[in-house]
Amino acid sequence: MAPVPDAVPEPSGTRQIPVVVLAGFLGSGKTTLLNHLLRNRAGNRIGVIVNDFGAIGIDAMTIAGQAGSTVSLGNGCLCCAVDTDELDTYLETLTRPAARIDLIVVEASGLAEPQELVRMLLASGNPHIRYGGLVEVVDAAEFDRTRERHPGIDRHLAVADLVVLNKTDRTTEAEHGRVRRTVTSLAGGAAVVSTVRGRIDPELLFDPAPRSDEEERARQLTFEDLLAEEDGGHDGHLHAAYDSVAFTSDVPMDPQRFMRFLEARTDGLYRIKGFVDFGPGDPVNRYALHAVGGFLRFVPEPWEPGGGRLTQLVLIGSGIDPHAIAAALTDCRATDAEPSSRPGGQERADDLDRAAEDASHALERSMWGVLRHVPAPEPDTVPAQGPATVREPLADGPADDR
Repeated sequence: MAPVPDAVPEPSGTRQIPVVVLAGFLGSGKTTLLNHLLRNRAGNRIGVIVNDFGAIGIDAMTIAGQAGSTVSLGNGCLCCAVDTDELDTYLETLTRPAARIDLIVVEASGLAEPQELVRMLLASGNPHIRYGGLVEVVDAAEFDRTRERHPGIDRHLAVADLVVLNKTDRTTEAEHGRVRRTVTSLAGGAAVVSTVRGRIDPELLFDPAPRSDEEERARQLTFEDLLAEEDGGHDGHLHAAYDSVAFTSDVPMDPQRFMRFLEARTDGLYRIKGFVDFGPGDPVNRYALHAVGGFLRFVPEPWEPGGGRLTQLVLIGSGIDPHAIAAALTDCRATDAEPSSRPGGQERADDLDRAAEDASHALERSMWGVLRHVPAPEPDTVPAQGPATVREPLADGPADDR
């Protein structure tokens, strides 16, 4: 497995906080997984929005609350209990700069329709958030019985971006294999990770927070540190559950080939992040790329004057073939166009103008697939010079028909 590099810079525009929807039927292990993330948050400050708030043990504390309450967890994290109607209000609170939140997790009710929460996030006008994926937790030991009682689980799996097949220690090897195959087929190519006690690697969902050495030395010991010592560092092997690919190219990517790669993404590929150089397709801008499951978005931003122009991508998934993905990305690089055949003798100026105009239109058409996934600019902003940006409604959302 290639390690996830930290060399890919963040987009220079408005900072956006990923919002992950954590779903699963009652008893699947959502709260256990959430507690695990909070114990192993890699220095991140996490905001938790709980749609159905009873009693949650977080960082060795038990929090009991009611709808509408906000609780400080004492470790840089916040926990909010909300109704769905209040979601936008709490997102606004958690994305304020003073909160210094790096990740927001929305834990859905055990009987909630997770796709409704996803639609609310995608429709949100909050410019400080971005969709971080729908994580569906499944109880491997109770899967068959859960499916009988709640046939809607098939629909939930079909729109999930990541499936956590939990409690696998309560199944035999044969049962685990059978359930995993069924879940994988229902999930339509989404990444499936088998776990015990919800212990997924947090890097599947978010990156370690950038903290200066001075800040690390000055901070107080947290519950995260204490629990890491108590657990004896047993989470260190969790990275074995996923693979990552780091890709860098100083040759621009061909827009049409690259979009074909994205639209036919390899099964199990969960996250893609980084920057893409489309060369003459848009010589003014690089394109920040964020993809999670079926969600895809490009954000153009101007190249820095005098800086090198590179495509830098990190791709993360479970059960993927890193070498095949790297080869497919290499095949997406632009190749030099064949020299056009020119008639002998005198070539008229209008022929040259027409050829230049045709070439310009061809370049513009080649970027259409990319621009479908560029968000519309805010009304009071002036877009960077380059190809016009358009939005295709819900083309960015989780694909129900993956």
